[in-house]
Amino acid sequence: MPVPDYVARMRAKIGRDLLMLPGASAVVTDDDGRLLLVRRADNGRWSLPAGMIDPGEQPAEAALREILEETGVVAEIVRVAGVATHPVVYPNGDTCEYLAVWFRCRAVGGQARVGDDESLEVGWFEVGALPELDEWAKLRIDTALGQDGPAWYAVPGERHPALNQPDNI
Repeated sequence: MPVPDYVARMRAKIGRDLLMLPGASAVVTDDDGRLLLVRRADNGRWSLPAGMIDPGEQPAEAALREILEETGVVAEIVRVAGVATHPVVYPNGDTCEYLAVWFRCRAVGGQARVGDDESLEVGWFEVGALPELDEWAKLRIDTALGQDGPAWYAVPGERHPALNQPDNI
């Protein structure tokens, strides 16, 4: 997916310097407890459906939109699962830090398929048989599928390993 116009305009002013952006992602399960994953086109790794929150869009709307666009699956929000910042460095040198909100979701329709050019594959996986995932994806999955309760966040002063290493996409 191309860079949104508002991000391109900011990049024209600040170059590759750090840019804070809002993002939303989803940990989606089906009725059998399987987890929905996408294999990203930009780096070939398996991950969760995710993307930037558009101006005027709420995080829950963005998460549901990204699930549908990337996977063809229609989902509903079960709960907010967590919130944290997460650094990313893109191949062109652009640096970002996403304020990420992730949701536990339940599939309610659609058919899992590659929905756009951001994904190479889409699949349902048993939680005990997931493909190789980075620490950022594991954190979001663990906190979303763990006990119901308040949303996860990094306790002030906590240095969780999944949050401190930038993903090189």
